[in-house]
Amino acid sequence: MINIRVVFLAILPLLVASCGIAPRSAPVVERPAPAKPPEPPKSAVAPVPAPVPPKQVDSRGFYTVKRGDTLLQIALEFGQNYRDLVAWNDLANPNDIKVDQVLRVLPPEGGSASQTGSVAANPGVDARPLGGANSSATQKAGPRGEKRPYSEGTLAEMQKPDAPVPGANQVASVPSVPSKPEPPKISDARPAEKPPEVANGANPDDDAVSWVWPAEGKVITSFSAGKKGIDIAGKLGQPVYAAGAGKVLYAGSGIRGYGNLVILKHTNNLLSAYAHNKTIFVKEDQTVNKGQKIAEMGNSDSDAVKLHFEIRQQGKPVDPSKFLPTR
Repeated sequence: MINIRVVFLAILPLLVASCGIAPRSAPVVERPAPAKPPEPPKSAVAPVPAPVPPKQVDSRGFYTVKRGDTLLQIALEFGQNYRDLVAWNDLANPNDIKVDQVLRVLPPEGGSASQTGSVAANPGVDARPLGGANSSATQKAGPRGEKRPYSEGTLAEMQKPDAPVPGANQVASVPSVPSKPEPPKISDARPAEKPPEVANGANPDDDAVSWVWPAEGKVITSFSAGKKGIDIAGKLGQPVYAAGAGKVLYAGSGIRGYGNLVILKHTNNLLSAYAHNKTIFVKEDQTVNKGQKIAEMGNSDSDAVKLHFEIRQQGKPVDPSKFLPTR
């Protein structure tokens, strides 16, 4: 027992010393988290679609078909009846037009121009009497045409100058038939081919058109570079009215993106279009009055019930607010 105590007392200081030493731990290095790349700022405004360039027509009134074009769309762009385009271009199938095909989209020249050209090109017949010794108008009258016996008196009489016969020599100086008129100049014939106001693209009837709003409701989309008209919100089946007096140029659903569409022609320059209708109550070539019900509002080819309304002047979309009355 004494030996165990001695050994215990001998190692006790060592145990106490080992307990006083703090344990050492491996060094820990804190590394910062990698920084996230900054997120691009979100734009609060939706990007505006690029404006669709207008269709171009050459000086002769022809247009080259582009990819995605339809005959109805081309007719709408240039303010023409699609049936006129069929006739002007002798199309057997209006739905079969090809890319790079050249179509006449403006009316051909009137008949007066071709008639004037044919008259000018025709040399005609010169009806003026011919002069000279062989002309019957200049033949002399007197004894030369007679058979008379020879004598000194007869010879002397024949050598004398002939006395003038009234009216015999006047034909040469004053022709009995008027001479051929000179061909008319192109500048002289042009006013007869087309009135000046049409040739210059101006039509005084445009200012005479009286307008009303085509539907009741709030304008939810205004006219802009990427929007060819305005959108008016409403209820399904709500009346759609003719914004002005005119003639129905088109009524149907053949133009992509417009749904059930009505197009009215008010003057040679002005058209109005009414799209996304539920029901159409007019037919082509029908004459309508300002404020007459022509359709019911709908959502055909649209994601919401609304009326898309356009006014086109010489085929180009213009801001309807410049024509419609203030409300």
